Amino acid sequence: MNAGTETVGQTDANAIHDAMVTLGQAARAAMQELATVPAETKNKALREAAKAIRASKEALLAANAKDMAAAEANGTQGAMLDRLMLNDDRVEAMAKGLEDIAALEDPVGSVMAEWDRPNGLRIQRVRVPLGVIGIIYESRPNVTADAGGLCLKSGNAAILRGGSESFHSSRAILDCLHQGLRMANLPTGAIQIVPTTDRAAVGEMLTMPDLIDIIVPRGGKGLIERVQAESRIPVIAHLDGNCHVYIDRAASSDKAADIVFNAKMRRPGICGAAESLLIDRSIAESVLPTIVERLSEAGCEIRGDAATQALDSRIAAASEEDWDTEYLDAIISVKQVDGVDAAVDHINRHGSHHTDSIVTEDEGTAEKFLSRVDSAIVLHNASTQFADGGEFGMGAEIGISTGRLHARGPVGVEQLTTFKYVVRGNGQVRP
Repeated sequence: MNAGTETVGQTDANAIHDAMVTLGQAARAAMQELATVPAETKNKALREAAKAIRASKEALLAANAKDMAAAEANGTQGAMLDRLMLNDDRVEAMAKGLEDIAALEDPVGSVMAEWDRPNGLRIQRVRVPLGVIGIIYESRPNVTADAGGLCLKSGNAAILRGGSESFHSSRAILDCLHQGLRMANLPTGAIQIVPTTDRAAVGEMLTMPDLIDIIVPRGGKGLIERVQAESRIPVIAHLDGNCHVYIDRAASSDKAADIVFNAKMRRPGICGAAESLLIDRSIAESVLPTIVERLSEAGCEIRGDAATQALDSRIAAASEEDWDTEYLDAIISVKQVDGVDAAVDHINRHGSHHTDSIVTEDEGTAEKFLSRVDSAIVLHNASTQFADGGEFGMGAEIGISTGRLHARGPVGVEQLTTFKYVVRGNGQVRP
């Protein structure tokens, strides 16, 4: 097996090892070139890749149809199929995302801070690429374009390992990215895809610290836990999105209904979808019925605590497990709480530190929530579905980091850099 061969299923362990080393060496060589490439060269590659995606729309949709057919045959349904699906709008969104990344300011080489020392030394802290980034993700094929584009813009080489369910879609998208790289005279080793669906390839990636500098896992809890347990490489983790909306006693009922509906039902299968609704007990009887009606009519299953169940016969009983569950589907758990303090305590105990929102017209209560909820993204009077690098003006994002080190929240081009100190002197020696 070589790095350019389309390979599905089980493969010889030695062949997988050799292929991964080949990918790593090519990425390392490309990274050294990308680190000093002018911004306009990278931007040209991104814009040309966007053109290629638009021109290859039919091929992309045909490749995706293969993946969709295989997923349906394997019993995949609902929101998980939606995550996998490409259509005209999503193909255009990928192309537009690459153009948006190209339009961003290049972070590489920017001076973060500078100062002079009494001895005449001039010190600057300057942004530089992280190096070679291994990205492991599931389902959504558009991550191939987003991740590849962001790594290129930030001067990093990328080794991508998409989910087996999106294998054909991701390969077709990679072809478009490679067209862009060739048009800009950049090495195709800058963006590569693991050529097998064999899970052993993930194990190889996690034990290549001499060739890969950072691992970014983006997927379910099982994937993240495996990566964190096995990786010998630093990890920027995109954990599950057990996101909450809390409706405060001072909330506008109309805003609350609109925000909850959008947060849950716009796209139930994305990590920024709300999985739990908390509401102040004092307004539950007047505000919840409208929300329950809208969600039920849209086909959303509602699971509630005893007080919430008593309001509507369509509400099923919520278990303790529900408060900790990322459904990624048209299901929401609902709990009544006694004020913002109880809501914050519930979120910090059961949430995944991803994205949480408060609906209230009381600025003081909002500020308490925003400061005390321990999540990467907190919102006031806005849907959790805004948890997205594109919506933050970052062009796109590789994922939402729920950790504390290096990057937190949307991981865009700036978060894919580190820094070094550049010191200029005039013959100084240390006494």
